[in-house]
Amino acid sequence: MATKTRLRYFDASALKPAAPKAKTASHSEFLRTGRISRQREDWLPTEKRYLTYEEVAERTEKKLAAAGEKTHERINAVHRSIQFPKIVFSRSLDERPHLGYCHVTASSTHFGHLPISWSFYMCNFLSEIGEAEQFFERIRNDYGRMYFAVAIEGEPETRGVRVNRAVRGNGVLFKTTDPQEALKNVLLLGAHNNMLREIIKRM
Repeated sequence: MATKTRLRYFDASALKPAAPKAKTASHSEFLRTGRISRQREDWLPTEKRYLTYEEVAERTEKKLAAAGEKTHERINAVHRSIQFPKIVFSRSLDERPHLGYCHVTASSTHFGHLPISWSFYMCNFLSEIGEAEQFFERIRNDYGRMYFAVAIEGEPETRGVRVNRAVRGNGVLFKTTDPQEALKNVLLLGAHNNMLREIIKRM
């Protein structure tokens, strides 16, 4: 007995891709549904804006001050008998607001047989330490970090502070790019006896 085949007809229009739905404007969608679109394409791209010198300087000084706070904590965490006052303040360089330095602490010690006051700084650039009024000389354009201590005259927080250039000719007690070496040098300046100095040297 022959089997009858039943033909099924279909609508060929079903094969056509559906027409894209008209995109509703974001503000209209919000008014209609009360929902805020989270899709990136619904929002305008962020406009680029150049920062002013003052804004760059402010950001530089904030970052350096934060680094100075952490550095001071690290120094004072090494040994209970070697503690330094927290005198953290930062300055950006004129004409180069993305570069700056941060004062971390200050104290006094005997350098040889000479009693001196000194300050410890860090900065976000590399340079030579000058022997004239221009303290930073030949500042390099590539980024780096430098740590140094100088003998001073006056109070470190005042504008009247000066580098005591009678010490070593330029007032520089040490200068390094190595944070571990800087830590050891600061601790040596703060150590009150030879036993502590020997312990620090072995760090």
